[in-house]
Amino acid sequence: MYALRLAKKTPIIGGSFSKNGRLVDWNDLKYFLEVARGGSLTRASDVLRVSQSTVSRRIAELETRLGTRLFARHQTGYCLTDEGRELLGRAEAVEDNMLAFERGASGLAPAVSGLVRLATSENLATDLVIPALPAFVARHPQLRLEIVTTTATVELGRRDADLALRVVRPSHGNLKTRRLGEMTHGVYGNRDYLARHPARGDDPLAGRAVVTWDEAHAHLPAAQWLARRAPDARVVLAASTLRAQIAAVRAGLGLAVLPDFLVAGSDLVRVLAPDQVFSDGVWLVIHADLAASARVRAVADFLAEAVAGSALSGRPVAPSC
Repeated sequence: MYALRLAKKTPIIGGSFSKNGRLVDWNDLKYFLEVARGGSLTRASDVLRVSQSTVSRRIAELETRLGTRLFARHQTGYCLTDEGRELLGRAEAVEDNMLAFERGASGLAPAVSGLVRLATSENLATDLVIPALPAFVARHPQLRLEIVTTTATVELGRRDADLALRVVRPSHGNLKTRRLGEMTHGVYGNRDYLARHPARGDDPLAGRAVVTWDEAHAHLPAAQWLARRAPDARVVLAASTLRAQIAAVRAGLGLAVLPDFLVAGSDLVRVLAPDQVFSDGVWLVIHADLAASARVRAVADFLAEAVAGSALSGRPVAPSC
């Protein structure tokens, strides 16, 4: 148990609270942090995987131990009081120390066993990682892999995941990165659609409808490239997944920017090649504290092998982790 000693009117220094000489369990601070971040019992209970009543009870108990009201309760949610805001940064410092401790401890176990959380996109998970999993599972039967599929950035430092496979290299954090390959993109259309809607002049995009990412994903490179390249194109469908976009192109709705490895050799026709569109690096990202963990390294090596044996292999690049 990580405990914090509390003493009346003594400032919080170096991650320890002092008031009334009573101890605060690190687990109590988890409830405080999640309610402060989400602003509600519902969100905190989802993250912590406990009932809302448990969250409410633990917050009340923490306030009693501290002798301070940390939240103002409203119909719209929980809002930090001045005292709660004062403690938030210090509680986060304690959290950072505890997570660093846990990451360091997890790297000491020599056996390749336990849980590893991998963050990646849905298309990389379903078309690259999962098809290669049977041999990996047979090799490491005591290791369990949890895959978090999202286009949003996952915080490895907060243990949302242990490692990530991404097409965008992270720019900050205590991370080790390695470029495993390259994901090229092309513009594709259905053969019948292209025949029914011939291009205007020399531009294969002119006069043709497009399928793209929805507004929530407008920041993605494919959406931004298409908006710059064909700003006047008629958007016939905006979708939140590549699967939906590929289905729309196959149905003959229009053109879309798609990763080549997902549709190469299929019934779709490429109208703009990768050198006319763009490409992304495929990056392996590991928190530096977990770089020596046997279980995390096993998954990292598996991912490197999976990319090397796929159309994403690209040009070989010297590893940096």
